[in-house]
Amino acid sequence: MKWASAVSDEHSLDQAVDLCASAIKAELGTDAPDLAIVFVSPHHAEQYDSLPDMIGQRLGAKHLIGCSAGGVIGAGREIEHRSGFSLTGAVLPDVELTSFHVENDDLPDLDAGPQAWENMVHTSARKYPQFLLITDPFTIQSQNLLMGLDYAFSDSTTIGGMASGGPQQGSNVLILDSKAYRSGAVGLAFHGDIVIDPIVAQGCRPIGNSMRITQSDRNLLIKLDERPALEVLRDLYESLDERDQGLAGHSLFLGMVMDEFNEDPQLGDFLIRNIVGMEPRIGALAVGEMLQEGQIVQFHLRDAQTSADDLAALLGRYNQQMNVANVSGALLFSCLGRGTYLYGRPDHDTELFRSSIGDVPLGGFFCNGEIGPVGSTTYLHGYTSSFGIFRSKGK
Repeated sequence: MKWASAVSDEHSLDQAVDLCASAIKAELGTDAPDLAIVFVSPHHAEQYDSLPDMIGQRLGAKHLIGCSAGGVIGAGREIEHRSGFSLTGAVLPDVELTSFHVENDDLPDLDAGPQAWENMVHTSARKYPQFLLITDPFTIQSQNLLMGLDYAFSDSTTIGGMASGGPQQGSNVLILDSKAYRSGAVGLAFHGDIVIDPIVAQGCRPIGNSMRITQSDRNLLIKLDERPALEVLRDLYESLDERDQGLAGHSLFLGMVMDEFNEDPQLGDFLIRNIVGMEPRIGALAVGEMLQEGQIVQFHLRDAQTSADDLAALLGRYNQQMNVANVSGALLFSCLGRGTYLYGRPDHDTELFRSSIGDVPLGGFFCNGEIGPVGSTTYLHGYTSSFGIFRSKGK
């Protein structure tokens, strides 16, 4: 397996494609890529529909996937707030690729059987596929799609993101093989000698103690350890130092342990969700996720340093657990709210990746929402950097 990645900030899309395609071919040698992955900024919107043909003529990849992007990542660099074009290529021996495009009306009912979801993406759970998925934020129920894939393909990993760069329906593009779409979702199923290792850095740190939900109603958190949730939060706020109290005013979240058997949650075990409101009359908090009584939760804070520490810890743990010399390539799906908005400079997350994993070809884009698993379930995230790290099964 061999990967290569290139990026360009040329104002001319023709020149950007030429430069990146030439770099990919030079890196891969005489091998025609089995896969090309493209991300393009809205500065090139007038040529969105021409991109599949442009890349096909220059690179000749067997499969092509990508989308519009508010910022692009390629060759380990992040390009934001200006023209950007990212192209990643991969030669994948002993790997079969199956592509699919789905519209919202194509989604089976959530009570449909696994076969309906298998038919939709043209593959079988018996082949143990790994999924790369890109969705449009305006035209498809992404969370329902993720729930269905998790249900039908419980042993599979799904990574990806929501297209960005366009402010309204029809202004984003999804690219798959020879076509450009303005709605739905596009994806690839990888079968064979390939593994996608996910790393989902939600950029938060816990405060206070973990607690158990003892009363809830849908997304309303009413009691924690038999105490009103708002009362617990007020006591926690009083125990914080001045800096953390300031963060709690605008960057307070609830972390939820999604594995009911996990009694000792560690870094990466929490699903982070917004606190979206309060109900002082009953001392409850409204959370951006359905809650379950008995679930373990903990309040979290987020800022630039916390996000950096969280990502560094997750990448460091991966480095310790895996032989990173066997990593062939990687994709990064990062929130539009990270990058220079969060850190005040470009290339923060890509530099951390390089320092932990090595000089691995890394492509990606800044998303409207990031797709990746927490525990055994795939979620749509915000403020997150979600990595997919590719290697052969035997390595």
